[in-house]
Amino acid sequence: MSLPRITDYEILDKLGVGSYATVFKVRHKQNKTFHAIKCVEMSKLSHSSRENLVTEIRLLRSLNHKYIVALQDFFWDEKNIYIVLEYCNAGSLYNFIHSKKSLPESTCKYFLRQLALAVQYMRTNDISHFDLKPQNLLLTRNPNVVLKVADFGFAQHLKLGEINQQLKGSPLYMAPEIVRKKQYDARADLWSIGVILYECLFGKAPYSSKTIEELLMRIRNAEKICIPTNARISNECHDLLSRLLKHDPAKRITFEEFFAHPFLDLKTFPSEKTLEKAIELVTKAVNYDENRDYKEAYYLYCSSLQYFVPLITEEADANKRLALRNRALKYLQRAEEIKNVLIEDEFKAAAHRKSVNVDTQVCASSSTGAQTTSLADVIEPDTRYKQLFAMSNSSPQLKNALEIGRQGELYLYERKFETALESYTTALGILVQFMNNEPKGERRNLLLQQIEFWMKEAESIKSILSAKEMDDEQKISSLYINHYMYGYIIQHKYNLNVKKSVIGSVPSSI
Repeated sequence: MSLPRITDYEILDKLGVGSYATVFKVRHKQNKTFHAIKCVEMSKLSHSSRENLVTEIRLLRSLNHKYIVALQDFFWDEKNIYIVLEYCNAGSLYNFIHSKKSLPESTCKYFLRQLALAVQYMRTNDISHFDLKPQNLLLTRNPNVVLKVADFGFAQHLKLGEINQQLKGSPLYMAPEIVRKKQYDARADLWSIGVILYECLFGKAPYSSKTIEELLMRIRNAEKICIPTNARISNECHDLLSRLLKHDPAKRITFEEFFAHPFLDLKTFPSEKTLEKAIELVTKAVNYDENRDYKEAYYLYCSSLQYFVPLITEEADANKRLALRNRALKYLQRAEEIKNVLIEDEFKAAAHRKSVNVDTQVCASSSTGAQTTSLADVIEPDTRYKQLFAMSNSSPQLKNALEIGRQGELYLYERKFETALESYTTALGILVQFMNNEPKGERRNLLLQQIEFWMKEAESIKSILSAKEMDDEQKISSLYINHYMYGYIIQHKYNLNVKKSVIGSVPSSI
């Protein structure tokens, strides 16, 4: 189309062209503000296109959310309809993915959390998008990169359970039930989110094909979606991805489960109350620290960081961001300091118990007097673990998971934090599923306690690993510390006589 005559705006650039619309970057002549204007040629509008346009304007007028592109105005003349939209200055998620080939898991999580909050807001208003894809997720930088959902042409009001039979969406991101049954509901958006996450992680959509015929055949055949064998993604990410990409919508993750999933950890997402929660947790940590309950102090310092770090990522003011970063680093360093000393203290105590008991596996060398022993010989599992392990003979899956978790404990004593976290994650993934089918009784109670203990350990390891990343300001934007699986954790008390002078001083300010 030729350049339209828009009296109040100066046209700066052409951003994109569609079948019946062209999008321009413009500047308001009086306010000097930048906008995107979607110019729609009325002569090219089919009946369905006209309906889509009316729907888009109506829905955008009703939506007001940080992660949804804002409709700022609309008007028309004898040839065109003009939709004035919020200008997003960093392109689309599609361009961002393909400029990088693929994205680190932490970056994928950063964008997915924003998309999830937009979809959560849409669901509270009974709105389904039906065309979620990286091309319709725009990015803006001010100064942090923020994702915005755009293009509501296929969207509609649809309550959960209501059925739609109109063919909508882009085939590569379209839920299988749209293609196979031409009957679908709001859950189709969850499939599209799964495809977006897959493309972010691996650089292409799971059903990427050379022709539309090949693509449709793969969808109709419900071809199994395979995660690349060389992929290194967390168990939480793998779990969410596999549950989003279920061909049968009845087996797909629900919206409620999606918003509560530990990979997203939306409850720590920055809000007015996030700093308040972070301060509350760190205040408790300092109190426990001063009272020499170092284990509880350690866990609370780590918990507070789950709220501090996202605040750093979202803070636009450079001075405030630096102050938050320094504050978080102080608590991370304190937590790491306590953990290192506690590990050393527990190791010495366990070794002392062994030497007193003169276990046959701890042998004195006749030539040098040195002791030759393995870490597993020195560090005994606690009573709870022993009881649970003894009760697992009839359940090989449970026994295997306990052995994996036990190995995580030994890796932790060796300060192999990454390997310890991997072991805990694997063990917990098995144990949580096992517990869901475990009948009430002593074994179930012991299993719950073991899960809760290893969850706390896994969370705290994540915080220690994150401390190393916190030293590089450039990594802050992709740094997130998550709650571990399924969100129930209780506090444990430990009677450890660790001298305050050995551990160091309590942070002087909160």
